[in-house]
Amino acid sequence: MKNKFEFSILGNPNSGKTAIFNLLTGLNQKVSNYPGITVEKKSSNIRVNNKDIILNDYPGSYSIKSQSIDESVVRNAVLSWMSNEDSRPDGIIYVADITNLRRNLYFFSQLLPLDIPIIVLLNMSDIVDPNQIVDIDKLKKNFNIFDIIPFSASKKHGLKNLKITLGRFVETNLTQPINNSLKLSSSNKNLLKPLFDIINNHLKLSKKIIEDLSLSIFSSESFCNKLFFNDSVKAQLLKERNRILSAIDNDMLQNIRTLESDLRYGFIDDVLYKSDYKKIKKVKLQSKSEKIDKVLTHSIFGPILYVGLLYFIFQSIFTFASVPMDFIDSLVTSFGNNVNRNLPEGIFRDLIVDGIIAGVGGVVIFLPQIIILMFFMILLEDTGYMTRVTFMMDKFMRMMGLHGKSVLPIMSGYACAIPGIISTRTIDSWKERLVTILILPLISCSARLPVYVLMIGAFIPNVYIFNFFGLQGLVMVAMYFLGTVTAFILAKVFSKFLSERSNPTLIMEIPPYRLPIIKSVYKQLINRSKLFLVNAGKIIMFISIVLWFLVSFPKIDGESVQISDSYAGKMGHLIEPIIEPLGFDWKIGIGLITSFAAREVVVSTLSTIYNVEDDGDDMINLKDAMKNDINPKTGKNVFTPLVAVSIMVFFVYAAQCVATFAIVRTETNTWKWPMFMIGYMTALAYLMSYFVYNFGLYLGFS
Repeated sequence: MKNKFEFSILGNPNSGKTAIFNLLTGLNQKVSNYPGITVEKKSSNIRVNNKDIILNDYPGSYSIKSQSIDESVVRNAVLSWMSNEDSRPDGIIYVADITNLRRNLYFFSQLLPLDIPIIVLLNMSDIVDPNQIVDIDKLKKNFNIFDIIPFSASKKHGLKNLKITLGRFVETNLTQPINNSLKLSSSNKNLLKPLFDIINNHLKLSKKIIEDLSLSIFSSESFCNKLFFNDSVKAQLLKERNRILSAIDNDMLQNIRTLESDLRYGFIDDVLYKSDYKKIKKVKLQSKSEKIDKVLTHSIFGPILYVGLLYFIFQSIFTFASVPMDFIDSLVTSFGNNVNRNLPEGIFRDLIVDGIIAGVGGVVIFLPQIIILMFFMILLEDTGYMTRVTFMMDKFMRMMGLHGKSVLPIMSGYACAIPGIISTRTIDSWKERLVTILILPLISCSARLPVYVLMIGAFIPNVYIFNFFGLQGLVMVAMYFLGTVTAFILAKVFSKFLSERSNPTLIMEIPPYRLPIIKSVYKQLINRSKLFLVNAGKIIMFISIVLWFLVSFPKIDGESVQISDSYAGKMGHLIEPIIEPLGFDWKIGIGLITSFAAREVVVSTLSTIYNVEDDGDDMINLKDAMKNDINPKTGKNVFTPLVAVSIMVFFVYAAQCVATFAIVRTETNTWKWPMFMIGYMTALAYLMSYFVYNFGLYLGFS
């Protein structure tokens, strides 16, 4: 008897597959209340009855004929199972949304010819009781599948039954099941027989698979090009398909184009009828969401409310984060001072205190702001509001040469460009996907947040306009607005120069509003905080150590030279003539160099520089050091509000994230586009910063 089994988790987008995968495995893969979260297969092992089960969580798909890159992962897997029995999983866990059962069974009907044992989970059973709308025993019998289980991923209802069913599966010596799948009529078989014969001559497939494939090929020419046959066989299939179509009366062609969907839904309706299916009154389910949408997605009030919501989020970053920030700052300072007093004087102590603690601590204090931003983003995702934003922005997106689905990657970009770039796989058109990738790094990510918060907190006064609008929050919104607007303008420009023609239509299901699950929100916050601390922390620690060495050496007669004469100082002075027109001095220049690895590194760089430069025994406050720094050449402050704004504008556009360009290389399969991004973003950052600084001087700011 086997000791190792493999199950694939499949279903429509936003049906709850990944939530169920997390429940079974104990993992924390991202889940949310909008489609397109899972864009690649994820795997994990579980133990059931002392047997190993490999679980594969696939992206959501409506059909094996879907065109987007993420759904092609599913299509390629299912097609490989059709052509090669050895590649098939031992079983399939199919997740269906009970509130839209008929539509969810379309993709399911394409899996039945494989004759793989299937366990169907009727998810969302906390919203609708499956037993009240369908006879589950009859449904199971009529499809002739392994089991059907009512389930609620949010409430964990059905999890115990699922584990029991998996246990029963691994202990049962299953013979090959015969799933009840779509059967073609005699007239349709005669129509498609030439396609049957071509497929049968080249691959020994089951009769059910041949009929199913032939139906899909006949209904879609593009699907034929995605199949596992060689080019010669594909050419034969397309030639025969076109011959059949040419013999059909023009009045009947429209019916032929919808033949597959008509037959599949006819099959599904027949099974549901025999299973005593009662259609849910969607009005009752959606009424509350529709009432809310009348306001939140209104053509005029919707965008205004969305901008107001963003302002509230950014103002909250300053309002709610100041206390925990000060607390973390005092902890870091106290810890650094204690280490400084207890370690013997020497290079090692200087490295620990002025290098690692000052560098890493200078960024860690911004964790509260990042947590607040992530918290609000998670709430917007989990409630279903982000999908509404997608639809509100669709018309504008098409005007800018983008796809409505570009909204989700762009919104992900406010957290980090990398998952945003990966999630562009949901966009069908290569042109629109590439344009979205090219503009995504302009969206202000969480790595820019420490730079903005440092500059705004130190140099933008905490005053209120009209006793309501906080100036600090408005400046923060302006930075995000600047990057976003520029991204849309460049999207329009790039789309004009890319030759592929496309029709950017948007078809997406709007989920009902749902209350976020507190545990899910908490887990996502923890995961994203860890991601920031671990991933950014490793880079920052490495650069802090290297930077400490560069600002502390060379030594003459055992004594450190002035920091301006150190290795790092020489690097900064080397580029100072280039960046001086932007209002930057050599210290900022060092930050620009080191922050190419990651934008937030500029904060740790400045913290390290000022702590190494300071001769005192205690760690210094970075904001105070920047405010008090005087340029010896001019006798004026190095940092002023105008310089701070110039720095922020530079970082709005700057191409400073190696990891982003590495992922762009992976997604586009060429270095051409990452190098293009580095070039245009660096030029844009310099020009915009130059304009802001010099226009500010012209207006009389210093």
